[in-house]
Amino acid sequence: MLSAAERRAKTAAVIRVSSGNFIEMYDFMIFGYYAKYIGETFFPVADPFASLMLSLATFGVGYLMRPLGAIVLGAYIDKHGRRQGLLVTLGLMAIGSATIALTPSYASIGIAAPLIVVAGRLIQGLSAGVELGGVSVYLAEIATPGNRGFYTSWQSASQQVAVMASALISLVLLMTVSPADMSAWGWRIPLILGCLIIPLVFVLRRSLQETEVFAKKRTHHSVGQIFAIVAKNWPVVIIGMMMSVFTTTAFYLITAYTPTFGREALKMSAQDAMLVTLFVGASNFIWLPVGGWLSDRFGRRKLLYGIPLLAILTVYPIMDWLVEGPTFAKLLTAELSISVMFGLYNGAMVPRLTEIVDPHVRTAAFALAFSLATAIFGGFTPAVATYLIHVTGNKASPALWLMLAAAISLVAAFLSRNLGKGVHDSFEVDTTEPL
Repeated sequence: MLSAAERRAKTAAVIRVSSGNFIEMYDFMIFGYYAKYIGETFFPVADPFASLMLSLATFGVGYLMRPLGAIVLGAYIDKHGRRQGLLVTLGLMAIGSATIALTPSYASIGIAAPLIVVAGRLIQGLSAGVELGGVSVYLAEIATPGNRGFYTSWQSASQQVAVMASALISLVLLMTVSPADMSAWGWRIPLILGCLIIPLVFVLRRSLQETEVFAKKRTHHSVGQIFAIVAKNWPVVIIGMMMSVFTTTAFYLITAYTPTFGREALKMSAQDAMLVTLFVGASNFIWLPVGGWLSDRFGRRKLLYGIPLLAILTVYPIMDWLVEGPTFAKLLTAELSISVMFGLYNGAMVPRLTEIVDPHVRTAAFALAFSLATAIFGGFTPAVATYLIHVTGNKASPALWLMLAAAISLVAAFLSRNLGKGVHDSFEVDTTEPL
């Protein structure tokens, strides 16, 4: 049983380590929310659909850098420590965010503008590739016995605070800034606000203590050795990637894509679509810790099997019901139903992934698995969903993408059933916690 002082210290550590995760997701959400305006600013073409697709593709291209960031920066964290590595990722994140926020428009500097923006996205992707893994591993290693699922759930929960904050700021802008001014300069305001918060986050992270699990390691492998261990364990990385596909796809479908889907596909007002996104962030924030707690009490597998199966059976009927006669209430109901599935699944998946990877390369392997899932599926979800609707004429077709992701993760959950034996000793916690 922890003392009151120990509980306060744990809570403070969770807030400090998750603060950078908030910034990373905030910037990514803002880019997704303002894809239309960013497309008009940096990718002006005659066809509005082409401009939007170029912007969404730029949103997605940042995810292509995530696997590289995962393995390179993940190896750095596994060698030099969780605290030091998370400070490095924050610095890269600041550079990428400032680049996008301050780059002049295409009309001002020509082709250099989209090239600079893409470079900024690539830097953001490099940082984000290991940010989630670094935070998740840190939380897993400071978790008290039998509570790893609950602790690691706050990594994703901090992202939901970012979703809510970015949606709330966007709502205020939509109500106070004209469409012309929003296209000209208004979309930059949320990005600049994010840049202004980064110094505070840096101060918070500097006060982090190294995890006892890492500090007590007798040997710290070289970067080359870490690469070799990750390569040797590629089947586990692939299974971890497959496990992560559903959570990344569901998340970006109901957050980053919602404003575009509501406005462009359902022809709803921008304010209504953004308000739904705000409610989705709040719902995710609630269900993620619930999922982590349930996985601690009843085992990860029940959620890892049951939620993807539920999604395969229900997501398309839900989306079809929505698009038959879209209203604010129906969009909110549909998105919240997917939010419950996302939160419960992610609450079990993240701790499970920390438990199946080799403890010597825990950050690199975790981050690589998750970033591959995001690069291949999650990050391109807004672009794929937009394209599916465009070529099929079926506004419910994004559900097919999510159903495919659920099927892949269900197979992975089955393949992972015998992985992670004896992993509890590497966390130095109670070995009776259910898998």
